[in-house]
Amino acid sequence: MPSPLDFVDWVESRPFAAEPPAVAAGYRFSDPMWQEIAAAMASHPGVARAHPIGESGNGGPIWAFDVTDPGTQATRDVLVFAGIHALEWISTEVAVDLLEEWIELPPPGLRLTVVPLLNPDGRDRVERDLLAGHNVYRRGNQQRIDLNRDFSVNREAEAVWRHVLPSRYTSSPAPLSQPETRAIDHLAAERRFDRAVSLHAFGGYLYHPWSGRWKRPADYAAFHATGRVMEAAQGGHAYRTRQLSRWGFFFRAQGTEIDHLYGEYGTSAWLIELTRSGLAPLKEGGMSSYFRWYNPIHSIAHRTRGVAAVRALALAP
Repeated sequence: MPSPLDFVDWVESRPFAAEPPAVAAGYRFSDPMWQEIAAAMASHPGVARAHPIGESGNGGPIWAFDVTDPGTQATRDVLVFAGIHALEWISTEVAVDLLEEWIELPPPGLRLTVVPLLNPDGRDRVERDLLAGHNVYRRGNQQRIDLNRDFSVNREAEAVWRHVLPSRYTSSPAPLSQPETRAIDHLAAERRFDRAVSLHAFGGYLYHPWSGRWKRPADYAAFHATGRVMEAAQGGHAYRTRQLSRWGFFFRAQGTEIDHLYGEYGTSAWLIELTRSGLAPLKEGGMSSYFRWYNPIHSIAHRTRGVAAVRALALAP
């Protein structure tokens, strides 16, 4: 696995992909994205450090980037990670936008750790699909495991609805069964982050624990107040704050990352469902492209809104 000093060498060894096909216009392929991050780091030396937190199932590095103000000591640790689900590219776009913003102007007293792409194998498969003109639904990693259901807290379904909608009340074969989820867990165990956010699409919600239990978390009032801060930062058309398990009275999500981070490490953990979908029922093909389900054609406004929410979470008292 590359050492922290090898990120630039690793990037330079990667091919520079062609322009994304029309269906992915407005979104960065991963190789140009890594080059863009390397350039941002080079233009502001000493602000960001790249280090691998683990390897994917295919053996590729999972990169994390620590951003700090060199002139101050960090008193708060914040984690942002994205790209858990293979087709949800808007999540990585928001993570990279935030990373580049903070490399240019890092807030004092805070260490931001960004993992732009937790599921590089799934992402690679989607990139190959798009370049080949194939419309394939992909969610999991190389082993087709949903990483969003592979964590260790609240894995077992208790709600009566598990008998009515069993497919909604499942988790992976075993807790932390995948190298990608183990990488995040090891990082969380080492750092004990104050706050964390996992970026997804779509829905337009600011979700907090619990996701696998109906009961309110002990810190419900604090979660609710922080959610209001994020809503205010987004301005008009802001996402709504909600406990994830209460999206619908019949809904639970077993074994999620936010329950794990909150239940295992006490982190104020959030899951943001970016955008309200890229579905376009009135346009030809507007409902058939899986890529567009999660990634709207015009991404800038959605990226801006997502960065605003994460920035507010990181800086809120």
